Amino acid sequence: MPFSLEEYQHRLHKTKAKMEQLGIDVLLITDPANMNYLSGYDGWSFYVDQMLIVIVDEAEPIWIGRKMDANAAVATTWLQPEHVLYYPEDHIHSTERHPMDYIASVLKRLRQAERRIGIEMAAYYFSALSYVKLQSNLPNAKFVDASLLVNWVRIVKSEPEIEYIRRAAQIAGLGMDAAAATIQEGIRECDAAAAIFKSLVTGTDSYGGDYPSIVPLLPAGKNTSTPHLTWTDRRYSGNEIVIIELAGCHRRYHAPMARTISIGKPAEEVMNVSNILVEGLNAALESVKPGAVLEEVEFAWNQVISKHGIVKESRLGYPVGIGYPPDWGEHTASIRKGDRTVLQPNMTFHMIPGLWFDDYGIEISETFRVTENGCEVLTDFHRGLIVKDQIDLAM
Repeated sequence: MPFSLEEYQHRLHKTKAKMEQLGIDVLLITDPANMNYLSGYDGWSFYVDQMLIVIVDEAEPIWIGRKMDANAAVATTWLQPEHVLYYPEDHIHSTERHPMDYIASVLKRLRQAERRIGIEMAAYYFSALSYVKLQSNLPNAKFVDASLLVNWVRIVKSEPEIEYIRRAAQIAGLGMDAAAATIQEGIRECDAAAAIFKSLVTGTDSYGGDYPSIVPLLPAGKNTSTPHLTWTDRRYSGNEIVIIELAGCHRRYHAPMARTISIGKPAEEVMNVSNILVEGLNAALESVKPGAVLEEVEFAWNQVISKHGIVKESRLGYPVGIGYPPDWGEHTASIRKGDRTVLQPNMTFHMIPGLWFDDYGIEISETFRVTENGCEVLTDFHRGLIVKDQIDLAM
């Protein structure tokens, strides 16, 4: 397992304390990141229904999933084999029966069918049909939304978690090295993506990389005006800019990073805006310290860009850590106006001050950790517009 048994039990203790605070007796966890956080479970099985059940007055959670994935739970979690259960194979993609029918039968057998049950209603892999099935099978239960309960427990990282994020940050730098070396006039976008993937998965000689929760995002030319495009098989042209947003991933822990490359000499406006962006990013990072609230960090950024007449409506960043597709964010706090979340040591964030206009966009981002007196930037790459003709000097 990637962590000690004591650490998993500490996480479980914090989760149960939050459950008691909210009056939740049973917590049904379907977010694979939260399942991993509490049990260690790690498998590409989240495309079918699976669940970790935490009962507030029971010492050990219960994992329930597909039969062929049960051995993965035995192999990757700290749970005793008798706490790994599986539903029959005929429950998969059936119109007559559903995995939640089996899960409800387990809760009945454990005499949990009439308790206050928290469910992750906002989780990507918890469907409306799953909710309906649970309701129909457990009519005497009181269901409450517990979508972000474990996510908030996760927001302050342990020292071993920080080490994995540091490793992920180093892998992110390797991925960006590959992007900067590959992207040039005449090269296909898909070949740049392949070079990036190779670096992200290969990792270092000491530790390899996992698959990131989001594929590399590679908008180019006018498409940089929108951030979430991937790649095609078109060839890069001269005198265009390319955004690269990627993440190193190690033991499911992520360190995202974004940079912008100019193939050839950039337009004066692009260079000016990139300098403003870096100035604002630096100001925001300098404002990070324990006891500050997140909107103060956004304010430091906004003070810089507003004096240049630039407005950014989207948030400036979000917490990162464990992640599974389709996202590496933790879905809790946001670096934006109005968020009064207080910064604490060992919180980790992706600060991404992207600016997108009608004809182009620029992204330069960092993953950072809140320290005892400021912040530690974990990602490490030239912070500025990367001009391809000057790549050796820029790096």
